[in-house]
Amino acid sequence: MTENGEDYSDANLSNQVWEQRAFENCSFVDADLRGLVTKGCTFDKCDFSRADLGESKHSASAFRSCTFNRTNLMHSTFAGCSLLGSMFHESRFRPWTVTETDLTLASLAGANLRRTPLAGLRFREANLTDADLRESDLQGTDLRGARLQNTKLADADLRGAQLDANGLKQANLAGARVDLEMAVSFAAAHGLKIG
Repeated sequence: MTENGEDYSDANLSNQVWEQRAFENCSFVDADLRGLVTKGCTFDKCDFSRADLGESKHSASAFRSCTFNRTNLMHSTFAGCSLLGSMFHESRFRPWTVTETDLTLASLAGANLRRTPLAGLRFREANLTDADLRESDLQGTDLRGARLQNTKLADADLRGAQLDANGLKQANLAGARVDLEMAVSFAAAHGLKIG
């Protein structure tokens, strides 16, 4: 059964364990969700603005088209989750543990994810404009179609990552670690003739 339009604003829901629960259009604005554990839950179009999700743990849960405005996500863990189309604005992430998670169409513009392990994640068509990804591990990450204007990638590890020509032109890749295939793609995207 889906909880639709419920208002959990300002609620103290810390350290609870939720399994297989479904929420749609619910408000968690200013809620205390510190230490919350979710397993196989779904959140569609929910608002987590200014909520405290610090030290929360999420496995196989989906947060689709949710709003995280000035949300505290420090020390939280997302494993095997979907954050499809969710918007993060002025949220606090570091340190943030996220593995095997889909961030397709997510907006992380201006996010500070410096030194964050993001290997193997899916950022297809995500908005990473002005994001700080310096020194982050992005090995094998899918960044095709992502918006990377002014994205800082200095000293990031991009070996095995997938970027299209547009992304290779937009991002600031100075100092990033790449494999030979990406180096050739980068040269071609910038009009160099190889050979």
